Amino acid sequence: AYLRVGLTGFRLQQEKVVPVNVALVIDKSGSMRGEKIRRAKEAAIMAIERVRPDDIISVVTYSHTAEILLPATKATDKKSLKTVIKKLKAGGNTALYDGVEKGAKEVDKFLDQKRVNRIVLVSDGLANAGPSTPAELGRLGASLGQKNIAVTTIGLGLGYNEDLMTQLAEKSDGNHAFAENAKELASFFDYEFGDILSVVAQEVVVTIIGVEGVRPIRVLGREAEIQGQQISVKLNQLYSQQEKYVLVELEVPPTKANEERQIVGVAVVYRNMETNTTERLSSLINANFTDSPQLVKEKTNATVMTAAIEQLAVETNKQALQLRDEGKVQEARKLLLDNANKLAEEAARYDSPKLEELKELNMDDADNLDEDKWAKQRKSMRRQQYKWQNQQTY
Repeated sequence: AYLRVGLTGFRLQQEKVVPVNVALVIDKSGSMRGEKIRRAKEAAIMAIERVRPDDIISVVTYSHTAEILLPATKATDKKSLKTVIKKLKAGGNTALYDGVEKGAKEVDKFLDQKRVNRIVLVSDGLANAGPSTPAELGRLGASLGQKNIAVTTIGLGLGYNEDLMTQLAEKSDGNHAFAENAKELASFFDYEFGDILSVVAQEVVVTIIGVEGVRPIRVLGREAEIQGQQISVKLNQLYSQQEKYVLVELEVPPTKANEERQIVGVAVVYRNMETNTTERLSSLINANFTDSPQLVKEKTNATVMTAAIEQLAVETNKQALQLRDEGKVQEARKLLLDNANKLAEEAARYDSPKLEELKELNMDDADNLDEDKWAKQRKSMRRQQYKWQNQQTY
């Protein structure tokens, strides 16, 4: 059985937007010269325009080492902040880890549970100075996530390591984007600050406890802690009028037809950013049992099943990417096309535009596995996998 716990952020009144504490961490290595650094500066200036006088903003740049271009400060004198940004020049290697670490230290200066604490990282290259593996950056992301600092990563061009960038974002519950062209940076910054300025809840913990005989198998799409009958999932934040969900696969013991039994209890604890109070929600989930296949078909929850099909399809898409990495191009293509056919069937069954969209993405992936297209396509696939897994809106 599949259980979907959906959480939708309440509508935020504009005058109650939560104060933010954000560090922009910008790659200024040699490969960023020209249009890339110019567009990065434009995006950073746009971000300064979006924040309010009481918000905290800092700017860290990195090449072979990281340096603090703008220490964490209130955004009261925007003209001076923009002047600092305009002085940014490119040159050197890519000390990405050091850049994120320094950005975190700037956020730490004003770290406050009443604020939205965020790092926005832009990089166009491989981390080649200091810690540089996806695992090392993932551990850094996890440590920041524990402090409720989310890291959003924006990969620019075709030279960055998408595995590293998605690990850093995922472990901290941030967003991830792939900007193939520098001119896309501003729009991604705009989307990102739209999220940052619409946070309604933080420190969200979803706990699901199975009754005796109900066994948790796995959580699809998200990292979770499973101990015995209990599942715990942490989300860093919820945004106004956006939904995030936790999808769980459960093993439910056989039960006589026409009986009802409790399956799980669900508890949600979160910090309401509008009232700055800790709030709790809880619910008991029951299931009805029948020996009628027709009744099962009629009562199947299309929203839950669509989510399950989405997440399982993303897992298959990841398997295809792994096959392509191993040089098994035809096997990867067949798996993607089989995935697309399955999604087409399920899209028709549940009348789901989302499943139809995912089908089209898998067909596009299957068409772009050849060597001359793979660098771009791999980044696109990682980006889409991340978006669907984490229910990212942009």
